[in-house]
Amino acid sequence: MASLVRAGPRLRRAVRAGELAALPAGLRDELGAALAKEEGLVPFSLLRRLHAALREAGSPLHLHELLEGCEIHLPEVPVPPRNPELVARLERIKAKLAHDEYRRMTRNITGQEMNGPLAEFGRQVRSVKAVVITIFNFIVTVVAAFACTYLGSQYVFAETAAVSEPSPWQPPCAGQAGHSGSPLSLLCPQRVLSAVIVASVVGLAELYVMVRTIEGDLGKL
Repeated sequence: MASLVRAGPRLRRAVRAGELAALPAGLRDELGAALAKEEGLVPFSLLRRLHAALREAGSPLHLHELLEGCEIHLPEVPVPPRNPELVARLERIKAKLAHDEYRRMTRNITGQEMNGPLAEFGRQVRSVKAVVITIFNFIVTVVAAFACTYLGSQYVFAETAAVSEPSPWQPPCAGQAGHSGSPLSLLCPQRVLSAVIVASVVGLAELYVMVRTIEGDLGKL
């Protein structure tokens, strides 16, 4: 809290010129000693006594006239030393926040993989695994399309196959080789041909999807 006033030129001139001669000698000496210091700081208590003395002496001078050009002296607030533990804790918190912000900014960025024998071996294993899975899916898809078409075609040609009721897992052509002129011997090639056609179409579609997928994977490299 401010409790001092830095004397201005008007107050100094009044003390040097003897304009305060009507005031008590002790007050004048105390005021002169305060102004004789380097900064010329006058406490508020001395100013209050000066104001009372001017009124008692009936001086034509007023305190506000003497304080013209004076400045209130604000003392410097001492800064307490920072706690080292608190400083270290704040530094850790700042580092953690910066790391979290960096991870948030780079969350959608694919980083470069580490180079080395293990990393290269891992990439090769993943590539071989992807190729094996793709080939296996292709074979299963084509075989399933052939089997489903072959087994389902017997219902399409139900009228021709009405002479006998072969088991779905034992097609009519399996045990009818001796009856070359029977309808069953003519029905079996039709079912095989339809199954081959459907399996070929499915295989071509699967190959098209595989090629597009491989092109997409190569484009990301």
